[in-house]
Amino acid sequence: MNAGTKESPWDIASALDGKQNITAGDTLFLLEGTYKRRPKELFEVRLIGTAEKPIHIRPLAGTRVRIDGGLSIQSPSAHIWIRDLEIFVSEPVPKEPVSPGSHPNDLNRPWGGVHMYGGKNCKYINLIIHNCNQGISCWKGEIDAEIYGCIIYNNGWLGTDRGHGHCIYTQNDQGIKVISNCIMSCRYDGTYTLHAYGSERAYVNNYLVEDNIFYNKGPFLIGGGRPSHNIRVFRNYLYNVGMRIGYSAPYNENCEVRDNIIVNGELSIVRYRNTMQEGNLVIRKDQERPRGVKAVLLPNRYDQNRAHLTVYNWDMAEKVRATAKHLFKSGETFRLMNPQDFFGSPVVQGTCYGNVIDVPMKSEFAVFVVLKND
Repeated sequence: MNAGTKESPWDIASALDGKQNITAGDTLFLLEGTYKRRPKELFEVRLIGTAEKPIHIRPLAGTRVRIDGGLSIQSPSAHIWIRDLEIFVSEPVPKEPVSPGSHPNDLNRPWGGVHMYGGKNCKYINLIIHNCNQGISCWKGEIDAEIYGCIIYNNGWLGTDRGHGHCIYTQNDQGIKVISNCIMSCRYDGTYTLHAYGSERAYVNNYLVEDNIFYNKGPFLIGGGRPSHNIRVFRNYLYNVGMRIGYSAPYNENCEVRDNIIVNGELSIVRYRNTMQEGNLVIRKDQERPRGVKAVLLPNRYDQNRAHLTVYNWDMAEKVRATAKHLFKSGETFRLMNPQDFFGSPVVQGTCYGNVIDVPMKSEFAVFVVLKND
């Protein structure tokens, strides 16, 4: 039996499934490489940490770890921090549309993604999830989850009816689900960036959605057929994406929607008894733009060398300046990465002077991952 060392590693399936000696406070380092299995492509996770001693699952420092398939978080998982992994499916999406519906028989590729069924107080940090049938599923049995800093794009498939598969599909009742500091974009019309939704039998309660960037395709929805309560949506940045709070329920209880920017989209708050709505900027496609530039840098709570940057370039300038005093000192160098090519070449490299970084622009809107050089 392997010892669980770099020289004698455990296999990933048994380690994640709790069959090895991993206890509260441990860190499970994954060695560099691509982890793939078929036909059961989701590695099941059953590990138990504590609030004081969570279990960390992450790549060995300086390495790239790819999961070709995905993860399934099962009970009794608790207090696990899963971070910095790339999760994808290598099998291509069909070239032609497949049968309609959410589970077509002729969609012959693994589902992939991260599916949260039974964890408690788990964190999913800085994951890159792409080219899966669905990015993240976070269901009612997953209690007090935090989805933070994730980049989710190009998931889903095309049916003869419409696109299917969302960046995040979620329902919730007990505890609070936090979705924060993420970047999301969809491939197909008909799919959602955030799809917090259910029928009249499902719960869509207790969400905190803050400091995220949603762009290009994929509307934003929190609401379903059952009345919702305790919905908080703060400081999100949308471009070509509309935001809807509330769906078909006859009424909803309370929501706070504050300080969001929505460009080329609408803000709709449907049948809430108690609504706090302030500081939102909503600009439709046919509406005149403000003057100037709005550049927002969102530092990463779990990685002091990383931030997400979004720019609304109202003046169509070729270069804009972004304040970076919370991330850089003058003279430190950085690189700007395309979030959909995180491991590729930088869009630009530069040096911070006077707490400001220069950002090249080609259009009205852009989003980057900002990385501080070592």
